[in-house]
Amino acid sequence: MTDKELERRLELALSAAAPDDLEGVLSRCEARKGTVIPMTKKRPSRTIRNLMAACLALALVGGGGGAFYYQANAVASVVSLDVNPSIELKVNKREKVLSCTPLNEEARTVLSSMGGGADLKGTKLDVAVNAIVGALVSNGYLDSISSAIMISVEDKDQARAVKLQQELTGAVDAVLQAQASNASILSQTVDASVELDQQAKANNISTGKASLVNQVIALNNDLKFEELAKLSVEELKDLAKIGAPAMPIGKEAAFIAAEEYAGTMAVSSVVADVDPELDDRVPHYEVELKTARGEFEYHIDAWTGEVLSGQKDILASGQSGDAGTKPSSGSSDIGQEKAKEAALKHAGVSESQVSGLRVRQDWDDGRLEYEVEFWVDTTEYDYTIAAADGSVLKQERETHRAPNYSGSGTGGSGTQDVGAEAAKSAALKHAGVSESQATDVKVKQDWDDGRLEYEVEFWVGSTEYDYTIDAVDGSVVAYDTEKHASASSTDIGSEAAESAALGHAGLSESQVAGLRSERDYDDGRLEYEVEFRSGGMEYEYTIDGASGAILEYEKDWDD
Repeated sequence: MTDKELERRLELALSAAAPDDLEGVLSRCEARKGTVIPMTKKRPSRTIRNLMAACLALALVGGGGGAFYYQANAVASVVSLDVNPSIELKVNKREKVLSCTPLNEEARTVLSSMGGGADLKGTKLDVAVNAIVGALVSNGYLDSISSAIMISVEDKDQARAVKLQQELTGAVDAVLQAQASNASILSQTVDASVELDQQAKANNISTGKASLVNQVIALNNDLKFEELAKLSVEELKDLAKIGAPAMPIGKEAAFIAAEEYAGTMAVSSVVADVDPELDDRVPHYEVELKTARGEFEYHIDAWTGEVLSGQKDILASGQSGDAGTKPSSGSSDIGQEKAKEAALKHAGVSESQVSGLRVRQDWDDGRLEYEVEFWVDTTEYDYTIAAADGSVLKQERETHRAPNYSGSGTGGSGTQDVGAEAAKSAALKHAGVSESQATDVKVKQDWDDGRLEYEVEFWVGSTEYDYTIDAVDGSVVAYDTEKHASASSTDIGSEAAESAALGHAGLSESQVAGLRSERDYDDGRLEYEVEFRSGGMEYEYTIDGASGAILEYEKDWDD
């Protein structure tokens, strides 16, 4: 196949896979570079030409040409992309694709417009990845909020693997943003092993997904590799997040359970979207059935398959419309401010009297709600407010036992309280450091068995300090220090990490709530975990503490 034919076929494949981002994808293709060799008008005879060709071939094989051929075709890195389709790309040191292999039937469908992957051979890796991600989006694998794609890089050169991991994460993110996809991106480097290769081949998955399955099994040895391998990346991600307490029923079983309950098993025209919500308070699958009568939403218990909510026997009942679905964007919504005011009014307090005020948007059985939480002295309030009219759907109040201390401190109700500043000073003094030496200082008031305390956290270099300070007398109740191995002395700081996350999300600090960052070390690498909420969505970022690069991020409904 000539270069022009290859480019033409790739353009056709890209057009079919990601029509909305064709120009953006093609703009990242590098122009092909070559050497122009001037030809003289006089040509040697056919015999001489044949002899020259034979000599040149011998020279290439016997000399540097053989080495060049080997380097161009030697596998340097193995990159896998996993959603539920698993696709494996082998590339050389110049990041040219040597092969693109679909590892399961779903992957073969995704790559059908690209010659089953053959059309991507010889292209730059970023171009191939863009085409594949575009095809995954257009095939519906990355169009839901809970969707997740995992990028895995296997390479003996660890530095090259990390560099490739970061570059591909950025490339995939660009395609997802261009396609308006809210899917999460997971990325990892994988250490190759014979056992991992055997597990991957036996289950028709990539070594990257096999590695993720093993991470889940490490949390619960009772789970079986073969069963976990059938789950999607988003299901495995959620399982790992909640500690893998049991084996979920899977998307297919959830779909069948919803159809049986809805009474649509005999209707061939029903289309379903299934989203796993295993990390929710009640782990479940959200199944949306699209029928001639409208769209119906069902929640299926992730462990038992029990139908938790949804309309039963929709054909027999004659119900139509969008029963059980989330309200559209045009539905009535009083907003966070009005929801807060409704809760405060019901409690009979003003905003100036409360602390720890938090408002979160949530969905419950298709109903938009607001969860409002706050404290008044030692009493904790939790409200559920209807977003449609501001009515109080549920309210709880819990008074924590206050210590029987007297004094004229700032705690109110006769409770002595040294205050956050004094608690911080007590912790720093005990650690033997000055405030100027400490970074990422955090002070939080808390109650423990009726005792008012302050949790004080800070860092000095690569050492992490955690203190519990008695709020009455400022004494040290408990403390812990942990020294982390640091690979770099460079630290951008929490503010820069927060700015990097906000910039990536396209939001300003004034547009978000609950902005917080936490410094940590992972295998000697300084990182910042940044979290915030905006527009009913929750954002979680992992930022490289030395460079500010986005290592990982997730965006999900704030529930």
